[in-house]
Amino acid sequence: MLNQNQTPLLNALKANAARPHAPFYTPGHKQGKGISQSLVDLLGKAVFCADLTELADLDNLFAPQGVIQESQQLAAEAFGASQTWFLVNGSTCGVEAAILATCGTGDKIILPRNVHSSAIAGLILSGAIPIFVNPEYDPVLDIAHSITPSAVQSALQQHPDAKAVLVVYPTYYGVCGDLSAIAHITHQYNIPLLVDEAHGAHFAFHPELPTPALACGADLTVQSIHKVLGALTQASMLHIQGHRIDSDRISKALQLIQSTSPSYLLLASLDAARQQMALQGNMLMSRTLQLAQEARTRINQIPGLSTPLVCREEISLSGFVALDQTRLTVTVSNLGLTGFEADEILDEKLGVTAEFSSMQHLTFIISLGNTHADIEQLVQGFTSLAQEYRHNLTLRTPICQNLVSTMGYSWHFSPREAFFAVSETLPLAKTSDRICTETVCPYPPGIPVLMPGEMITKSVLDYLQQIQVMGGFISGCADPSLNTLKVVK
Repeated sequence: MLNQNQTPLLNALKANAARPHAPFYTPGHKQGKGISQSLVDLLGKAVFCADLTELADLDNLFAPQGVIQESQQLAAEAFGASQTWFLVNGSTCGVEAAILATCGTGDKIILPRNVHSSAIAGLILSGAIPIFVNPEYDPVLDIAHSITPSAVQSALQQHPDAKAVLVVYPTYYGVCGDLSAIAHITHQYNIPLLVDEAHGAHFAFHPELPTPALACGADLTVQSIHKVLGALTQASMLHIQGHRIDSDRISKALQLIQSTSPSYLLLASLDAARQQMALQGNMLMSRTLQLAQEARTRINQIPGLSTPLVCREEISLSGFVALDQTRLTVTVSNLGLTGFEADEILDEKLGVTAEFSSMQHLTFIISLGNTHADIEQLVQGFTSLAQEYRHNLTLRTPICQNLVSTMGYSWHFSPREAFFAVSETLPLAKTSDRICTETVCPYPPGIPVLMPGEMITKSVLDYLQQIQVMGGFISGCADPSLNTLKVVK
């Protein structure tokens, strides 16, 4: 057992920040002495003293032998891994590295169609061929859950030459599929199970949270420590266990896609966040779960509102075996509002900001940083919203298209081939039945509706335009107004 009280990287950064010396190395602001005063006024001086580069005592992210190595070993033990890598380019680079380390050009990888755009980037970088599996869809809530074990089994039977399976666990709504069963099926083919666990970094620290991916048998998992724990934005981790992942290939892949000038502020925040959870995680998560339960109970008492995602005992879908109770989804459609409209009102008028909105719902992340005052403001915000729109009760429900059913599966190019193909820009109305060269996704949460290599269909175009009309934001394409799209020429 390692001493989880230690923070070797944080301690080394603190010592070097305080060491008197004349700096003749990057960054150019020289520990804050050259920083704009307006930035100092916002952030203070201390943060810039610690904004250092790869000094001798601070180790090297790509060849760690000192404090970074020690900090990663502590993290591996705390999160239940055999080896851990710190990530400064977010979980995006972790997902990309996972695909690069397991798949080459022309190799098949099985993954859900509601995967994050980072996985599409991994396909483009690696040249891998996606074998998409539809997630289980809840038509009442208009929410896609996880892919099911039977769907994975069917995909592997049809494509026994696949090199890996990738699963999103949990979804953006906090829903977890049967990952243990998927791991068992995947390992029967002696290939690795890769998990995008970006929103599940807290699972290892409380028994009332879903089972962590590694404990379910995953070979590799990527976690956004910054999303739900106490690290700085972009600070994430990649963990592996077992023998199916080549750790050297992970290291080499990360060297391709991580910055060669990593922020030690981000790295130290990972060290500190790990220590915090190792020592206080159970207490912090107990408190967080209590806040989430208070919010859920009180919002369910407001006429016209509901929190429809509940425990597994009340759900009969095989793509839903557990729910992260710290993720709160509120249905607002019975007020005659879309999630986009309600989000704008809450944010601009009532001082409550959601993680993301969709056609019928708003989703909120309740984490260790939230307070009772936050929950009170959330409840009061929804109370005011419901009072303002109570006259609309049951009068109008937004017409929603099934996101999953709009997604295409007609492939003429691999994502990599289409991305690098000669393209032309056409008016949106003229792109139906053409091959897309862009990644187009409503954001957040960043799930692509179109990606390079896919045939553009009228249903997809209708869905994207509906998202825009409802107030959603389209990202990834060259023309964010969505008047045009790029297609293979």
